[in-house]
Amino acid sequence: MNRLLPRIQNRIRRYALDLESNRRLLQITRQVAQNAHLKPGQPPVAFFNATTRLAGISLNAAFSFLAACGVQFAGTPAVYFACKAGMSRCVLGTDRDNLSVAPPCKACIAQSRWLYSNAPSIPFTYSPDEKLVAVLRDLSVGAMSELEYRGLPLSELVLPSVRWALRRYHLIDDAPTRFLFREYLLSAQRVAQEFAAFLDRVQPAVVVVFNGIMYPESAARWAAGQRGLRVITHEVGIQPFSAFFTGGEATAYPMDIPNDFELTPEQSSRLDAYLEQRFKGKFSMAGIRFWPEISGLDEAFLQRAAQLRQIVPVFTNVIFDTSQVYANTVFPHMFAWLDKVLEIIHRHPEALFVIRAHPDELRPGKASREAVQDWVREKQVQSLPNVIFINSNEYLSSYELIQRSKFVMVYNSSIGLEAVLMGAAVLCGGKARYTELPTVFFPETIQAYEEQAEAFLTAERIVVPPEFQRNARRYFYYQLYRISLPFGEFLESHLNPGFVRLRSFPWQKLTPEDSPIMRVLVEGILNRKPFLMDDGPNL
Repeated sequence: MNRLLPRIQNRIRRYALDLESNRRLLQITRQVAQNAHLKPGQPPVAFFNATTRLAGISLNAAFSFLAACGVQFAGTPAVYFACKAGMSRCVLGTDRDNLSVAPPCKACIAQSRWLYSNAPSIPFTYSPDEKLVAVLRDLSVGAMSELEYRGLPLSELVLPSVRWALRRYHLIDDAPTRFLFREYLLSAQRVAQEFAAFLDRVQPAVVVVFNGIMYPESAARWAAGQRGLRVITHEVGIQPFSAFFTGGEATAYPMDIPNDFELTPEQSSRLDAYLEQRFKGKFSMAGIRFWPEISGLDEAFLQRAAQLRQIVPVFTNVIFDTSQVYANTVFPHMFAWLDKVLEIIHRHPEALFVIRAHPDELRPGKASREAVQDWVREKQVQSLPNVIFINSNEYLSSYELIQRSKFVMVYNSSIGLEAVLMGAAVLCGGKARYTELPTVFFPETIQAYEEQAEAFLTAERIVVPPEFQRNARRYFYYQLYRISLPFGEFLESHLNPGFVRLRSFPWQKLTPEDSPIMRVLVEGILNRKPFLMDDGPNL
C-alpha cells in the first residue's frame, strides 16, 4: 500500500497537468480562430506527425502545433493529416514484449482532437492491401528487408522503424518479428496511399513532417516527393525546449556554415560557458538527462592504467538509433567496427582500451536488445588484460578519460566532437553529423581506418590539424545557437521526460511580428529562408 499510494498520486497529478495543458491548447485554438486572417486562395501547409506521441504532448508534437499556429497567423492555412487508427501497428504503440498487442488508438485519437483543434484535419483509417497481404504471407525477414511494391520502396521506408521498435539492428527471423515487420509494411503502404490522396485533395504548398525516418512520416515524405512537393522535417534541437527544422533530413542535422564564419570573442565566451557545464554532465536533450551524476576515475583504474603505455577510449552508439541510418558508410554497422577495433586491441597489449557504452543504451523504456554489453560478453572482451568495459549505467566521467587519452575512437557519437573541442585526436568509424566539416580523422575505407589506428598507436606524438578544433567550435556554436530554435517561452517541463506543457503566454507571441522564433519558422516554411536564429540580444 505504501508503494501504491505515491503511484496513484503521481498519476492524478499527471492527469491534472495534461488536462490543464489541453485546456491551454483549446484557448490558443480559439485565439487563432479569432485573430488569424487567412489570405483567400492561399495553398495550405500540410502537417503530419503520427510518431511524435500517443497521449500527452511531446516536444515534437508541440513544435508541430506551434508551427501550425505561426503559419496561420502569417495568413496561410494549415491542415493536418490525422491518424484515426490508420495503422495496424504504429511505432510508439508497439509493445515489444508482446508484439500482438494492438496500439492504444483510443487515447491517441483523443489527444489528437486537442492537438489538431487549431486547424482542419483530415483523418485516415486502416485497410490492408489484400494483394500485399498475399505477397508478404510467407516472406522471411530477409526478404521483407528488400521489398519493393508497385514502385514503393517499402523496406527502405520501414526498416529503421522496425529496428527502433525492437531495439536492435540485426533482426531475428522468428514469428513475432515477421509479424511486426508485415504489419509495418502493410501500414506504410496504407499511409503512402492515403497521404497521396490527401495531397491530391488539399493541394498544399509545402509539407511539414516529424523527422521523416519513422515509417508513417517516411511514407508520407516519399508520397510528397513523388509529386515534387517541398518537405520540411523537424527534430528536437540540442538545447532544452529547442527544435531543428530543415528542408533536408532532420535526423542528419544538415547545416550550411559559411566558410568565413568565425566566432567573435562574445560568442566564444558563450560557447565556453556552455561547455563548462556540459563537461560536468549538466545537460539534457529531448527532455532526457543522460548523466544524473558523474564520478571521477578511481584509484583502481589509475593503477591499472599506469601499468600500460597509453589510454585509448572507445565510445560506442545505440545501434538502433536513427543516426545509424546515415552512419554506415565505411563499416556495414557499428558492431562490424567494434570487431575491427577488437582486432587492433589484440595487436596492442601495451595500450589500455576503455570501451564506453553509450549512456542511453540501457535507459529504462528504451533499453537496447542488442547492446554493447552483449557483444563484450560474446567476444569475452573483459578477459583481456588491456581492456576495461564501462557499461551504460556506470557514470564514470568520459571527459576525464578523454583528458588522459592518447587519442579517441568513436563510431559517430557526439562525444567525438566534444573530444575535439578538448583538443584530442579523434578517429571516427562512422559518418557523423560533424564529419561534414574537417573535425576528425575519418578514413574512407576499412583498410585506411586500420592503418590510421596503427599509425596513432605507434606514434610518439599525434599532430591534430589546427582547423579541426576551429571547425568543431564553429560547428558546435552553430548547432547550439543558430539552428536550434528555442521554444522555452512557450513550453515547460512535464512530469514525463520528453513531454511538455504549454506555458501561459499572450497569443501575439505566436505571430511573426512579435516573435523572432515564429518569424524564422514561418519564413523558413513559407519562403524557403534558412531556419537560422540571429545571435542578437541573447549575447
